[in-house]
Amino acid sequence: MIIAVASGKGGTGKTTVTAALAANWKTPVAAVDLDVEEPNLHLFLHPSITGTEKGYIEIPEADERMCTSCGACAELCQFKAIALIGDTLLTFPEMCHGCGGCIAVCPTGALTESSRELGELCHGTSGDIAFHMGRLRIGEAMCPPLMKLVKNEVFSSYENDSRDVILDSPPGASCPAICAVADADCVVLVTEPTPFGFYDFKIAYEAFSVFNKPTGVVVNKAGIGDMQVYAFCEEHNIPIWAEIPYDRGIAEAYSMGSVITEAVPSLKPVFEELTRSIQESVHA
Repeated sequence: MIIAVASGKGGTGKTTVTAALAANWKTPVAAVDLDVEEPNLHLFLHPSITGTEKGYIEIPEADERMCTSCGACAELCQFKAIALIGDTLLTFPEMCHGCGGCIAVCPTGALTESSRELGELCHGTSGDIAFHMGRLRIGEAMCPPLMKLVKNEVFSSYENDSRDVILDSPPGASCPAICAVADADCVVLVTEPTPFGFYDFKIAYEAFSVFNKPTGVVVNKAGIGDMQVYAFCEEHNIPIWAEIPYDRGIAEAYSMGSVITEAVPSLKPVFEELTRSIQESVHA
């Protein structure tokens, strides 16, 4: 089972929920930080990192001596990562999505495979929890290619394993968040009951609902704000799987890098119920 913990905006408590959910999962589980631009799940799970490797994306390298200026590569690339200006072939590696199409359509072999470093992939353990994360190279603009490398590593590692996977998704509802949610069996959408939280929650729900996956909501900082999130969930028949109260003890646990259920044991039943709701929704 693959669970994506997502949110419409940053700072809603997505990573806090991911860490507590993984720490209270009763069966073998892997916690994966896919927020490769700003990974911070490790700050709460404190894993022992046992392996790190560089991640690369395939990009084209041009040999102008072999180019006949046919323009097939530039015509194919929808991201303008390669262009023909007069008889001059130009490549823009930072815009390349690594599909390899330009190399495939080049009739003269003027384009060959090269690579660009995306960042690094790390894995380790936190107690019984397997841990994975990606960390984007400074200056790298695109997250999804590195996220896909992390997911490939995770999914291949547990292909013949009963271990469940919890993905800490990037915030928002753009390409990186969609990339994280796309492979999940279930989406846990974390939000706050405030006007700003509700605005981004609606956008995220509309973006993720096209996948038609079981989806439930965790309301963080329950007790503040207003009732717009609750009314929207009732109107659209979205279950609220958990509420985490606005509590100073939780804020202190977060600031100290602690899993909130360890610092505030009264929250353990909340996450046990959240786990049960997730499992029932997937197996329904």
